[in-house]
Amino acid sequence: MTATTLTPTRRAASQLTFGGILRSEWIKLTSLRSTVWSFALIVLLSLGFGLLLASTFSRLDPTGQPVQMDASSARDITVTICTAGLMVGQLIAAVLGVLVMSGEYSTGMIKSTLAAVPTRLPVLWAKAIVLFVSTTLVGLVTVFLVFAVTAPVRTGRGIDASLGDPALLLALVGGAVYLGLVAVFALGVGTVVRSSAGGIAVALGVMLVLPVLVQMLGSVAEWARGITPNLLSNAGQAMYAVPVELPPGVDAGPGAALPPGVASLVVLAWALVALALGAVALRRRDA
Repeated sequence: MTATTLTPTRRAASQLTFGGILRSEWIKLTSLRSTVWSFALIVLLSLGFGLLLASTFSRLDPTGQPVQMDASSARDITVTICTAGLMVGQLIAAVLGVLVMSGEYSTGMIKSTLAAVPTRLPVLWAKAIVLFVSTTLVGLVTVFLVFAVTAPVRTGRGIDASLGDPALLLALVGGAVYLGLVAVFALGVGTVVRSSAGGIAVALGVMLVLPVLVQMLGSVAEWARGITPNLLSNAGQAMYAVPVELPPGVDAGPGAALPPGVASLVVLAWALVALALGAVALRRRDA
């Protein structure tokens, strides 16, 4: 009697590619109501601040004479108008960044997410990419929309500036990129803390409270003044500010704002360090 040997068939294991993970995270992000509201608030508040600020400028000086405005002054005022809303927009981006990860922990969805991607870290990288790209795009739409909408008001007040000015263009793009990096920084914080309330408190504390504390310390400690420009929110403001050219031989001092290029690297470092800490926490701790 001949025994029949059955060869077990291997079920092809379906593994998610990184592209598939990216698509999954994109669907998650865009399907969240908090994402829509956050991005809408960034745009609407920036438009409101921009129009309000543009309308406050007068064509006449206190003596009633027309204001003589050169190109550099018009450019600086235009940058201020177009980026005024980013002071609030950065806080909204930070809250969204925390919620992108902490929200999954609060609902328990993170367990199914990590079950589908056992290596875990690709999930964090995908979230960071999707969040950075989407937030930066919203930032770009916002600053250029404010530029276009406030153009009639600015022109009526003699504030003529063109996007052909490289300094103006770089400042607007810098503001948009800053929003994206803030969101990634907050994503890292949310991954470490896991709690929505705790993550938001830490992220906003770094952006709002830490600069005040360091500034107070700087009044009595010289070394603290050198730290101030390297804080996240301070470096972020320098990213979308037009650099001031000092006369030869004049030193700006230890507390002066960083050049936009250096400031961009500092903010990038903040985001990468937070993301790296989040990666360690995601890798080592149970869901």
